[in-house]
Amino acid sequence: MDSQGVDVAIIGGGHNGLVAAAYLAKAGKSVVVLEQHDVLGGAAISAQAFDGIDAKLSRYSYLVSLLPKRIIEDLGLDVETAPRRYGSFTPAPDGKAGLLIDEIDAESTARSFDSIGAASDFAAWNAFYAKTETIAQRLFPTVLEPLKTESEVRQLFGPELWEEFFARPIGETIADSFESDLVRGAVMTDALIGTFASNHDAELDANKCFLYHVIGNETGEWNIPVGGMGAVTTSMAARARELGAELRSGCEVLSIGDLSGGTATDSPVRTVTYQQDGETHSVSARFVLANVARPVLESLRGRSSAHTIEGAQVKVNMLLERLPKLKTDTDPVAAFGGTFHINEGFEQLQVAFEQATRGEIPNPLPCEIYCHSITDPTILGETLRESGAQTLTVFALQTPHSLVRDSDNNAMRQKLEDAVIDSINSVLSEDIRDLLLVDAHGKPCIETKTTIDLEHALGLPGGNIFHAPLSWPFVSDDSPLSTPAERWGVDTLEPGIFFCGSTARRGGAVSGIAGHNAAMAVLESD
Repeated sequence: MDSQGVDVAIIGGGHNGLVAAAYLAKAGKSVVVLEQHDVLGGAAISAQAFDGIDAKLSRYSYLVSLLPKRIIEDLGLDVETAPRRYGSFTPAPDGKAGLLIDEIDAESTARSFDSIGAASDFAAWNAFYAKTETIAQRLFPTVLEPLKTESEVRQLFGPELWEEFFARPIGETIADSFESDLVRGAVMTDALIGTFASNHDAELDANKCFLYHVIGNETGEWNIPVGGMGAVTTSMAARARELGAELRSGCEVLSIGDLSGGTATDSPVRTVTYQQDGETHSVSARFVLANVARPVLESLRGRSSAHTIEGAQVKVNMLLERLPKLKTDTDPVAAFGGTFHINEGFEQLQVAFEQATRGEIPNPLPCEIYCHSITDPTILGETLRESGAQTLTVFALQTPHSLVRDSDNNAMRQKLEDAVIDSINSVLSEDIRDLLLVDAHGKPCIETKTTIDLEHALGLPGGNIFHAPLSWPFVSDDSPLSTPAERWGVDTLEPGIFFCGSTARRGGAVSGIAGHNAAMAVLESD
């Protein structure tokens, strides 16, 4: 077993690990990244999901909002995102009418509110999102700074905003703000992406989820990554290499050793043991950044990795010969050009939660669709583009890991896929299955990922896309903030080992924030 010494070893080459590597290498540190898979990028990759089909799908993550422009500028990343003209389309349960949010035509949006009998909610919508924009403008700049305390954050907003968005269940605030069930549901969905919660969630997990969905880059706007999500992480990897970081793929980390050595001039080090091409290697490092979930870190430290973490989503990727026809007369390009909400009325979301709590697949299953290729057709080969083909990513809500945890995953995957199809078809005038392209083997171009699939493929405990339940982007007033790791929200409770992924406070989504903050903690510690 050979050995090498570096300043920092990073476990996991997802986007946060790559961002941390780039910052540290830029600061002159010797850095090695150890990625288990053959391709760098973690959950933020593009892949040819369907054999023989020239389409690069953002296989797991799909939109960008929380990646700060400052990180892109600091590292000189070649990252381009494209805005979507339409914010969302939410059809009524019968599919014959719908709410279309046009981001550049307020009059058109007002008419759409009126068409669903919710004219008074248009002004309420503008007032509500003016509040979230204020929160975004004041809070988002702090995510690349040492953590603020709860009292400090409360002072940023005042008592009214604090009460509405931080202290009481967000569902109650939404219900008080709007009259239409359809409008309430369109707003509430941002509180439930990957989070299993009631509309009346007293634990405020839904509030935290909602907050992260509306603060990105001080606007909350969710954009399409041009070239697919893989283009984002490819740029991060290229820049990290240019700055001097060593990136190694196909490396399965086996363990992280205890602190050893250390002299008057040298810090103690840890030994990271990993396997590559069937051979065992090790690297010694003064700092270890863990771009993994806590249970995975515990296992690498030789401790029990039992956990109760659960994700709450199903992901379906599809490739269609064209956009489907709707029951409404809404232009499909507009309907699919933003976030297409299906069976996500406020009461529908609550009923779905209650059904899933009883161990049932919600019926109808709340779903939302994103069509990358409308905004960015570059992910499709020329022949596909010319044919009118489109990619669809479907995200099903209120589907906790408990539904699949103790089941046959293949059978449950098919049931969930069928539930997704049934939900989508409820607002279409044709069966979406008839529009699926087929791959080189004649199989329909559809793939479904359950929480078990995410657990196995990406090492996400319980399939939780955030690694763990989300936390506030600030700490309680009595939280310890005496060490760099504590101040930057990356503390693992072990010296020299920092979280640098979604487990870190202010982690989650494709943001690079946790990677930046872990790097800052290393530089401040050194």
